[in-house]
Amino acid sequence: MKLTWYGHSAFRVEAGGATILIDPFLTDNPSWDGGWEGPAEGVTHVLITHGHNDHLGDALPILKKTGAMLVSSFEIYEYLVGQGVDESKVNPGNHGGTVDCGGFTTTFVNAIHSSSFSREGGINVFLGNPTGLVLHFPDDKTLYHMGDTDIFSDMALINELHQPAVGIVPIGDRFTMGGAVAALACRRFFDFETVIPAHYASFGIIDQTADKFIAGMEGASAKVLTPKIGEAFEV
Repeated sequence: MKLTWYGHSAFRVEAGGATILIDPFLTDNPSWDGGWEGPAEGVTHVLITHGHNDHLGDALPILKKTGAMLVSSFEIYEYLVGQGVDESKVNPGNHGGTVDCGGFTTTFVNAIHSSSFSREGGINVFLGNPTGLVLHFPDDKTLYHMGDTDIFSDMALINELHQPAVGIVPIGDRFTMGGAVAALACRRFFDFETVIPAHYASFGIIDQTADKFIAGMEGASAKVLTPKIGEAFEV
């Protein structure tokens, strides 16, 4: 499995014959100045955890340009189709559901957060409930992108049901759990082989380093990876 982090929560995942963008916040991402065209090259799927602008990001132009499959909650699907996304290339779901994406499956799991899209004039468009996404590949590791969330005890059930080997974990505090709490979540509820911190070092009002998470994971069996932005890596 090959991953590339573009800062914040935006990841490209290449596995199972698919090329996936998760939460493609690229154009206005303070951590990334390379636009969306490069990360979107060859993309087959766009997955969205929730509707906030810093996660929905460039999904609309990417979907229109590439013809990739959209995998998201029902409300996000309806919103993007209303904005011109091809309705024949969407794959909506909701909490507890699993959808076949061709080459892998995606299960929608809980996340404690909110979900809306901010438009001009201070108008917020409600886009359903936030989710985490568990990606199962027949011949590769299972990946869990937590989206934006706080810790919650039912993370133990997610681990029991899906046994993810790779976790993408928000650590920036203020809008998600902070590094120390995220480390507690990983140590108490999961058996990850590899954890990748995200949702930090982008906007100035959230934590700028992964230091608290790294310190909290000291002595854990999981390997902590803090990738360089824009550089592909293997897990």
